[in-house]
Amino acid sequence: MYDKNRPSRPRKAVSSSPDRPERSAKPASQPAAPARTGREQRFSCPVAAHCGGCQLSRMSYAEQLRHKQQVVQELLGGLCPVEEIIGMADPYHYRGKVHAVLSTDKRGIPYSGVYAMGTHRVVPVKNCLIEDKRADRIIQTIVSMLPRYKLRIYNEYTHRGFLRHILVRTANVTGQVMVVLVATGREFPGGKAFVAELVKTHPEITTVVLNVNTRETSMVLGKTETALYGPGYMEDELCGKRFRISPQSFYQVNLRQTEVLYRTAIEYAGLTGGETLLDAYCGTGTIGLCASDHVRKLIGVELNADAVRDAKENARLNGVSNARFFCDDAGRFMVRMAQEGQPLDVLIMDPPRAGSDEKFLSSVLTLRPPKVVYVSCNPETLARDAEYLVQGGYRAVKAVPVDMFPCTEHVETVMLFTRPDA
Repeated sequence: MYDKNRPSRPRKAVSSSPDRPERSAKPASQPAAPARTGREQRFSCPVAAHCGGCQLSRMSYAEQLRHKQQVVQELLGGLCPVEEIIGMADPYHYRGKVHAVLSTDKRGIPYSGVYAMGTHRVVPVKNCLIEDKRADRIIQTIVSMLPRYKLRIYNEYTHRGFLRHILVRTANVTGQVMVVLVATGREFPGGKAFVAELVKTHPEITTVVLNVNTRETSMVLGKTETALYGPGYMEDELCGKRFRISPQSFYQVNLRQTEVLYRTAIEYAGLTGGETLLDAYCGTGTIGLCASDHVRKLIGVELNADAVRDAKENARLNGVSNARFFCDDAGRFMVRMAQEGQPLDVLIMDPPRAGSDEKFLSSVLTLRPPKVVYVSCNPETLARDAEYLVQGGYRAVKAVPVDMFPCTEHVETVMLFTRPDA
C-alpha cells in the first residue's frame, strides 16, 4: 500500500557529524599539520553557525560525499545496486541563482545576507562559499549604492520601504547575468541613473529587471515585471541546447552539475533513437529537450502553464521539431495514453521534494512503459515511491547519487526501473 507519510528507514550514525564541534587547535609549540588539498580540504565559512544553510560545512568534501553515499545506500540498497556518488571537481561557488535578503543595522546602514535557519533574522553575508562570485560582487555594489540614491529597504513589519530583495542569476556557458530588483512599486526614483551606474560598474550584466511585489508575504517575486535594461531574460546552454531563463523560470541552480545529472539520466534511459519519451513534471522542458536528439518523439507534460509556455519557446529556440508539450496533469495524461493505446517506451520523471503520489504512480502501472528513469531530489521519498513501483511489477535496476548541492544535506539520485516482461 502506498503511504506518503511512511517513515524513512533509520539511518546509521555517520562518523563525522556536521553538528559535532571541531577539536581544539593544537598548541603553537607543535608543528602545524600539512595543508589539506582537494576533497580533503574543509570548508571555512565564518557565518556557517549563524546561517544554517550549509549543514555539512564542518566536513571535508570527501566526508560529505561519503555521508551522502551512505544515506542513499541505506535507503535504496535493499532494492538495487547503488553506484558511487558523482561529486564535483570544484564544490565551491556553484550556485548560479543568488537571492539576497536586505536589512539595515542599528545605524540605518543597509546590508545584505540570508535568513538565519527557521527565522526572519537577516545574517549579514558578503561572500558566500557556494554562491557565484559575480553575483556576490553585484549584490554588494547594489547595497553600497542604496544610500546615495535614497532607496529605503522594505520593512516586513511596517510594510514600508522600496527595495525588498535582490536576485541575481548567472549563466554557466554564455556568461550572461540577470539582475532582478524586487520592489514594492513601479515608480523607481532615479532608476535610470541607478541602472546606468550599476551596468557601468559591472558590464557583465546583460539585463536588469524590476519585479513588483506588493503582497505582504514571504514570497520573493511578484507577478509584474519591467525590463530596465536588456531583454528581461537571459540565455544559457545545457547539454548543447540553449534555454531562455526569465526571473520566474525554474532552472537548476548548480548548472555545472546539472549537465552531469541530465547526461546520467539519459544514459540510464539507454535511448537508441527510435523511442517515444515522456518527460513528466517537465517544467520548462530541460531534461526532455536535452534528450530530444536521442528519441523519435518527445512528449512533455507539466501542470504549470507558464512553464509549458517556456518549454515550447525553448523547443523553438533549439529547432526541436519532434517535441510536443502539454499543460495537463501527468497522471491523467498517462491514463488517457493507455486508454487510447498510445505506445510509450521511456518515462522520465522528476518530481518535487515531496516525491510523486499514488495517483501518478498508479497511472505508471496502468500505462506500463518498459523503462522508468526517476530523477529525485529527496532519497527518502524516492525510496517510498520505488517500493510502490517494485510492488507493482517493476524491477529496480540501479541507482546513482549525484551531488548537486555540496555543503548541504541535499542529494539528487537517478534510478532506473525496467519491466521484466518488456
